[in-house]
Amino acid sequence: MVNGRYFIFGWKAAFFLSRKNPRRSAKVGGLIHFLAFFLTTYYYLLATNCPSMTFHIITLFPHAFDSYLGESILKRAIEDKKIRVKFYNPRDFTKDKHKRIDRAPYGGGPGMVIQALPVIRAIEKALASAKRKTQNAKRPEKTLHATRYTLHVPVVWLSPSGKQFTNERGMKYAKQSDLIIICGRYEGIDARVKKAFKVEEISAGPFVLTGGELPAMLMIDVISRQVPGVLGDFNSREESRVASPDVYTRPEVFEYKGKKLRVPKILLSGHHSKIDEWKLKRKK
Repeated sequence: MVNGRYFIFGWKAAFFLSRKNPRRSAKVGGLIHFLAFFLTTYYYLLATNCPSMTFHIITLFPHAFDSYLGESILKRAIEDKKIRVKFYNPRDFTKDKHKRIDRAPYGGGPGMVIQALPVIRAIEKALASAKRKTQNAKRPEKTLHATRYTLHVPVVWLSPSGKQFTNERGMKYAKQSDLIIICGRYEGIDARVKKAFKVEEISAGPFVLTGGELPAMLMIDVISRQVPGVLGDFNSREESRVASPDVYTRPEVFEYKGKKLRVPKILLSGHHSKIDEWKLKRKK
């Protein structure tokens, strides 16, 4: 427990007081232990109710995330408050009575462009939420990476021309307590948003998608794996897993179209050092 030191403090204080005044030692010692229990419980509840990582997603289509976040590991991570995903729809931040947020581009060109001001207001809302979370975190959480709840909140602008998103970059973002991800649509977002904030342009790959929702889901998945407590097995989130060898399971052999497909003998040998050598060779 993070605050187990309160029990130690209570025991030492009670022992010291018992030497000074044995008659009052029982009452005072009991009171100190009660306070130690109260403080430990308070900080435990504070830690469990404050997600380790919060993703702030700026998107016109928040429901596009429902299915992916409602299954498997990410669903459990959200339920266990290891991560939290908050959505900010630019339509909720426009002053247009019809909730319109797109206009034709200056200088001509195909399609429509998302206006800057609704997106800027959405980012400001996300930053305010992250700031409140930081202020409410009475004690920072020590993690495998660093101390969380820093004031710096990265703002990611998803763009096919941005820097390639990698597992290493995901590990860097996982050190933060909050991350803002902007999902574009149509012909893009007014570039003045990039001048209003210090954004990091990130690309999911050398291709063009309809919107930024899929890359955002990809980032949430990669980063969440690095958040302590999301995966039960530490080896499952090792960065070396990216280049992991082929894996096999039961049955040991089966037949398909007249051909017997077997598990490599080395994996059945029980010699762990030789198995590790085989895996290393397969990675190269």
